[in-house]
Amino acid sequence: MTQFKALAIDLDGTLLVGEDLSRENRDAVRRAHKAGFSIVIATARWRQMALRIANEIGLSSPIIACSGAEVYLPDQQADIFDHRLPDEFTAELYALCNSNRCIATITVDTDVLLKLDGEPDPSFLSEEMRWVPQLSTTDHPKPRIAAIQGSALVNEIKTNLLPRWKDQINLYDSIGPNGKIVITITAKAANKGEALRVACQHLDIDLSQVVAFGDAENDIEMFKVTGASVAMGQAEQFIKDAATVTTANNTDHGVAQAIHKLLDEGKL
Repeated sequence: MTQFKALAIDLDGTLLVGEDLSRENRDAVRRAHKAGFSIVIATARWRQMALRIANEIGLSSPIIACSGAEVYLPDQQADIFDHRLPDEFTAELYALCNSNRCIATITVDTDVLLKLDGEPDPSFLSEEMRWVPQLSTTDHPKPRIAAIQGSALVNEIKTNLLPRWKDQINLYDSIGPNGKIVITITAKAANKGEALRVACQHLDIDLSQVVAFGDAENDIEMFKVTGASVAMGQAEQFIKDAATVTTANNTDHGVAQAIHKLLDEGKL
């Protein structure tokens, strides 16, 4: 068989199509889990959303959330890795978000703050999400991650904020579930590669025994440290170049195809 013992799998654009987990991907991950693989979900989303996917599949392994700012243990309901954005940077970012049209999703402790122009229909919000008309460093806990949409604001952040803070933050472009560009911002110490290192230490699995799956720039940090990596077919070329192999698009259940090949042939 293979030396691999774990799979680290991104959600948006990888395991999911939009917000949905396909039967094909669900069954393939269950098959790998039943075969003895540890399955680590590694997402830019918040942990509650990742937990819902994990529960649907039947997983209890560590969850990497917030693009690597948090590693959460479902069985202990505790974090073993938790990095927050710098206070001064957060104050500047919030001021920009408050003065520009945007959709800003800010993950704090157990809440996900949604800054949106106009109060949304409550049915739009999951139970952990809370709409706020303004973001505040005094009223809200320190954030793990900020995910922002809005072309004018994104351009201002990249042009005016990033050059001054690039040594203290990570900023990645990714594709949201609606297909639009979303920038995600975390503290410098927070990335999926470092978070996966912590998760594997907890599982007593060497990083060389992990296959990482992803489609976005922030997944490359996992690709750098794992024994093998799988880029999704729709990913940009520089992401494919960073991976060991490329599978089919997420809409064609590329994760399932790669898992079945690994299990059936012992290789990617």
